[in-house]
Amino acid sequence: MAATAALNACNEPGKTGGGRNELTVSDGRLTANILNSFGRVSDPQVSPDGKTALYGVSYPDIAENKSNRELFTVGTDGSRPRQITHTAQSESNARWIAGGAKIAYLAGGQLWVMNADGSAPQQISHYADGISEFAFSPDGQKLLFISAVNSKEIQHPADFYDDLPKASARVISDLMYRHWDEWVENIPHPFVADFDGETLSNIFDILSDEPFECPTRPFGGIEQLSWSPDGKTIAYSCRKKTGRDYAFSTNTDIYLFDLSTCTTTNITNGMGGYDADPQFSPDGNYIAWNSMAREGYEADKVRLYVMRLDNGEKSDLTRSFDNNSGTFRWAPDSRSLYMQASVRGASRIFEVMLDGAVRTIAEGAYNYGTPQPAGEKLIALRQSFSQPDELYAIDKITGEAAELSFENKHLLDQLTMGRVEERWIKTTDNRQMLTFIIYPPDFDASKKYPALLFCEGGPQSAMDQFWSYRWNFQLMAAHGYIVTAPARRGVSGFGQEWCEQISGDYSGQNMKDYLTAVDDLKAEPFVDENRLGAVGASYGGYSVYYLAGHHEKRFKAFIAHSGIFNLEQMALTTEELWFVHWDNGGFYWEKDKPVAQRSYAASPHRFVDKWDTPLLVMHGEKDFRVPFEQGMAAFNAARIRNLPAEMALFPEENHWILKPQNNIFWHRTFYAWLDRWLLIEN
Repeated sequence: MAATAALNACNEPGKTGGGRNELTVSDGRLTANILNSFGRVSDPQVSPDGKTALYGVSYPDIAENKSNRELFTVGTDGSRPRQITHTAQSESNARWIAGGAKIAYLAGGQLWVMNADGSAPQQISHYADGISEFAFSPDGQKLLFISAVNSKEIQHPADFYDDLPKASARVISDLMYRHWDEWVENIPHPFVADFDGETLSNIFDILSDEPFECPTRPFGGIEQLSWSPDGKTIAYSCRKKTGRDYAFSTNTDIYLFDLSTCTTTNITNGMGGYDADPQFSPDGNYIAWNSMAREGYEADKVRLYVMRLDNGEKSDLTRSFDNNSGTFRWAPDSRSLYMQASVRGASRIFEVMLDGAVRTIAEGAYNYGTPQPAGEKLIALRQSFSQPDELYAIDKITGEAAELSFENKHLLDQLTMGRVEERWIKTTDNRQMLTFIIYPPDFDASKKYPALLFCEGGPQSAMDQFWSYRWNFQLMAAHGYIVTAPARRGVSGFGQEWCEQISGDYSGQNMKDYLTAVDDLKAEPFVDENRLGAVGASYGGYSVYYLAGHHEKRFKAFIAHSGIFNLEQMALTTEELWFVHWDNGGFYWEKDKPVAQRSYAASPHRFVDKWDTPLLVMHGEKDFRVPFEQGMAAFNAARIRNLPAEMALFPEENHWILKPQNNIFWHRTFYAWLDRWLLIEN
């Protein structure tokens, strides 16, 4: 105990941060407050000797309405678990340096270094614009880091008139002036600095005078850049486009930046779609990356590509693998790669050989994260419908997994989770569709239960064993609902043809798949067909709005979060125009494009005259992907029709609900609406 106190004092004298939430669960049921009390394990990093895993845990503080992230280490054999920070300021992007003797990390937007046991923390950087992520060169003598620069996409009155310093207008002359949840007034750029063990010097921007973002927003991070083993080259992915060109293109290329000459080479020139996440092989002979073929199609098949650096020969290693490549890591011997990928309802771990052979390592009713080699094991996060992320060690040969972190065992041991069933059902076109059924805890087949249809977003995302802090199936089940979650047409993990079918057909086969799943479930004697609801977000929200006009009185309540309501309005107000352009088949004024005309004719807003069911709308006001006016229009339409309806808008939130108190309010509103219309038989 004394050693722990001393260690904490070393981190930041006189200050302590949030820690594990110790709760007593009286009835074994999951609640929104308990959900927001789980520690959120993330970003595992294996030490150079493969014997220790470093990771972070974010602890929500409901009262303070924020989270604090602390750092931990544990032996890859499960021994020596230890919390190495305990501060009032979150630590992130922690990485092993100095051969594993030290750890570098970010706190307060600056770089810090401490001993591997958490002692002797030292602030290294005082960079005025802050550091968001970083990666040290293999020899530890240089630092690659990300910081913001002025985008020049948006101007202000003061840029034109000296006498208007307080005028707040934004002056915009091209597209992509806002993205995800922010106005594009700055963009990320990669910088390189020398590091002598204590200070940074000779800092320069490797995209100096180039108006392009790197990493690519909104989700790209340091994984989009990597060092060559000799430290002489930086690989990075970048979409070198701005304005209108950027808004319609997904063409992101892989570039090699030579530090000695400051020259840049595009190694994917002519490859039209996303090329991202480059990684050099440990022997320096290859570079691997994830690649999509078609420009403008953000849900094209993700292929794992490798190129020989001596002759430029490229190879698609997943040419015989009919699913998306996920995140990956090179094997230490450079003869294969370890890849995570969603396949048939679960995210599994595979080994991919340089000749294209693919071997399954770990599978089961789980979602695995990025696999990292650690001797004879792989280290990865694992989650499921019934457990948040925890850290696991996986045997490379047998796939046997052993938990290392046990961060949430004290809560999980007190909870009774509902049974999860995988059910394959026949669709209207005689295909087999996987549908997950989640039952309430202590399910009794002699009783009748209300049920919910979950409509997956995306539309081309994975329907697999995810743990969500909003769309949590076990929380729905704990409230007494049976949940059906169909892997309808358009979701990934069931082959590219199944995934692609939904493009240009939002209102078609996948809607039939939804209703097939509902009709299959309501045929069960334990389901009350008079108490069915449908819920979903984003494209799932589109699904709810569309079903509201086409459900033939199957449902008694609807909930849509951040849903697409008016496709014509959405096409002109969302930021990434390649998405609506591809999925809708064009724009509504292009009368010569039959797919576009069919898409816009099926927009949910055109069927409001058929709405007859209570509707709850929720939306974040900082959502620029699906602007919140979509939710307002749907709510207004329902009330104009004199239907029971409510709307909850979240001024601080984007496409998701992230702040703890907002999250809890979201859940209370969600279940109050369902309970009002479904819990008591009307």
